[in-house]
Amino acid sequence: MRGQCIEEFAAGDVIESRARTVTETDVVTFSWVSGDVNPMHTDAVHSAKSPVGQRIAHGALGLSIATGLSAGLGYLEGSAVAALGIDEWKFLKPILFNDTVHLRATVVSARPTSKPDRGVLVRRMELINQHGEVVQSGLMTTMVLTRAGRDAVRAAQH
Repeated sequence: MRGQCIEEFAAGDVIESRARTVTETDVVTFSWVSGDVNPMHTDAVHSAKSPVGQRIAHGALGLSIATGLSAGLGYLEGSAVAALGIDEWKFLKPILFNDTVHLRATVVSARPTSKPDRGVLVRRMELINQHGEVVQSGLMTTMVLTRAGRDAVRAAQH
């Protein structure tokens, strides 16, 4: 387990992910998987007449990319117990085809719970495009092992 325990997080800690370019293939695939075929995502002629002037990625696709970039940071690998919620998520700017985005995660709080093997981590997640603009933002709350919880998991594995 390479993930951090709840005691290893402090309010104000910031980590940034690698970048990822959002492609037409991503949007078409997401349309197929989600069933959301709104013409703003799928119809170039229709979306050219819109206020944005072009097709855009689904908001939920941006959120999904944010969770994937978060997983890629590795700091919760093996130590995350459960996702507890996504709050205050805002879609601030459209994600355009070929935008390159990365994630900035800032620890808001990290506290143990009444159970000695787990704690609650709250992070402000900001999905940022290649222009430095925050396109999506919100809070993600995750249940994370404590050191005692990690040690119990390791002992059970041996």
